[in-house]
Amino acid sequence: MLASQRLHDFNRPLQDDHQFRLTYTQDLLGRRGLDVQDIVRRLVAFQVAIPSWALGTGGTRFGRFPLGGEPRSLEEKLEDVGLLNQLNGSSNSISLHIPWDIPQDVAALQQQLQEQRLTIDSVNSNTFQDQKEQPASYKFGSLSHTEQAAREQAIQHNIECVRHGEALGAKTLTVWLADGSNFPGQQHFRHAYQRTADSLAAIYEAMPSDWTMLIEYKPYEPNFYSMVIPDWGTSYSLCQQLGQQAQVLVDLGHHLPNTNIEQIVGRLLHFGRLGGFHFNGSMYGDDDLTTGSMKPFQLFLIFNELVDGARDEAVTNAAVAYMIDASHNTKDPLEDLLQSVENILGAYAKALLVDRALLADYQAANDVVRAEELLRDAFLTDVRPLVQEAYCQSGGALDPIGAYRAERIREQLIRQRGKLSLSTGL
Repeated sequence: MLASQRLHDFNRPLQDDHQFRLTYTQDLLGRRGLDVQDIVRRLVAFQVAIPSWALGTGGTRFGRFPLGGEPRSLEEKLEDVGLLNQLNGSSNSISLHIPWDIPQDVAALQQQLQEQRLTIDSVNSNTFQDQKEQPASYKFGSLSHTEQAAREQAIQHNIECVRHGEALGAKTLTVWLADGSNFPGQQHFRHAYQRTADSLAAIYEAMPSDWTMLIEYKPYEPNFYSMVIPDWGTSYSLCQQLGQQAQVLVDLGHHLPNTNIEQIVGRLLHFGRLGGFHFNGSMYGDDDLTTGSMKPFQLFLIFNELVDGARDEAVTNAAVAYMIDASHNTKDPLEDLLQSVENILGAYAKALLVDRALLADYQAANDVVRAEELLRDAFLTDVRPLVQEAYCQSGGALDPIGAYRAERIREQLIRQRGKLSLSTGL
């Protein structure tokens, strides 16, 4: 791990340039009546969880190209997240995927979490593939399966995930189902939905009262004719049946091309059912690319809705859980995650610049041009000095990727763990 003095030494030659750019930005935004210090405080407070499966090389359907130095155990995954959090101060939690991350020594893991000032954000169940010596197969579904034995097996797996999460202080269960069909007539749509609803109800009933179930949706893949939970409306309907502790999870890659995701966010906030976000970048579908690398304006518009909802007293939505969900094949996974966090913070900062009262006036007057220009002006503002200042105030590096490379961290990890590491699950 990086010593704080090392980060301080790395920041020293960058301070003068950073202070010059920060002063300019403060003056520019101050002329608009914006409180820059308040924006920085909000950026410092913003945290996005790192999933355990994103810490190693992912891959495509055609191959995986290990980088070396990848984590071989849950303990090493925690080390990597701790390292990311040292570099940017914005990644203080990790999301676990069961059965890849079943804790063996709970007491030791609890101590490690405490020492590295990390928390367990959530636990994710896995019923999209069969495990070794698994009695029933998920080939034709899990929570929606026609056979009760398969459904019961999937239900118990999710309950076990909750128990593992309880031991480490988590309070969120994320459920994503690969259930669906590939051919017409293969599955009875209504019956499959009802079996899923009944299975989720059994899991929900077994959860502690202070836990939240996040229900994810996806329009296609791995099934291409139908998915049991293909859209936010289906997820919402399931949450309505379950209770207030069930919320919709939005994955930015889980939409058909050109879907208006920001409108979905606004609707779910209005209904009080937006529970979580999985951030990534997408060109065609579930590409799981670097967040903000493909559609940065859309990412900003999504945060515009999030900030608007947070400042509206009429919105009663609970706090939203944020996580990066990516698969790294051509980049160093840790560098990719650092890029994603920076793009997320940048989009959030830009959304904080929007003059809500003035935008409301333009909207009420149907002044399309002024409303659009107001948003574009915020989006085109260079907020990088604010993000850097948030890093600095969190004890991180002004240039996290620069510090990562200067310290030759990947080379250190390869020396410690070897060139051929175990897969993180993907």
